[in-house]
Amino acid sequence: MKALITGASSGIGRDIAKVLSKKGYELILVARDKEKLEKVESEIETKVRSILLDLSVEENCKKLYEEVKEENIDLLINNAGFGVYGKFTDTELEKEVNMIHTNIIAVHILLKLFLKDMKKRNHGQILNVASSAGFMPGPLMSAYYASKAYIIRISEGIREELKKEHSKVSLSVLCPGPVRTNFNKVAGVNFGLHSLSSNYVANYTVRKLEKRKFMIIPGLLMKIIHVGTKIFPNNIISKLSYKINYTKKS
Repeated sequence: MKALITGASSGIGRDIAKVLSKKGYELILVARDKEKLEKVESEIETKVRSILLDLSVEENCKKLYEEVKEENIDLLINNAGFGVYGKFTDTELEKEVNMIHTNIIAVHILLKLFLKDMKKRNHGQILNVASSAGFMPGPLMSAYYASKAYIIRISEGIREELKKEHSKVSLSVLCPGPVRTNFNKVAGVNFGLHSLSSNYVANYTVRKLEKRKFMIIPGLLMKIIHVGTKIFPNNIISKLSYKINYTKKS
């Protein structure tokens, strides 16, 4: 079995790589931080190779696919992404556009290209890494929340297409809440809510992937919040979200 993991140099991507390695997967790790990627590679127990790419660049996503398409990837972990904190009129446009390219466009391109191949083989599994942020409006992190909503919605739509076609390809979406990763530093936030360890999230996620579960939500608190977003109107959720996000500022 062979897995391709983007955003593999730290956090959830790194720890999913370690869990999959213990289960015997050969790994292809993708990230843009050479030093961190090499460190993760040194900790992997199975056959592994690293590809240094910035997936915020559209052509690099296509380049990655062309480089590995003949290797018949069994599992794609579509994980690369980051966040930006601040009022929408205050945040840096270039950084926000870069985030959109990473969180949405890169995920979309890789999802389409690898899913087409998997459908032809009628075999394979894809995990799109979203966030519980995608369930609700996110004042002070509006673009980030919206980017994760995109991942959830496109995953839900494609899942139904696969079901109607009786495809054996499995699609899952991971929606964690706060996780203790480098995300906080990049986004410039300190989470007020309880954060899970990336190791816990990785182990939980792989267990659910093995059961081919679609919606993966680690932690009881996030499961409760998910239910709450279905019950309460968006204007109430938005006010609560603002209050929570206001306490995050570094």
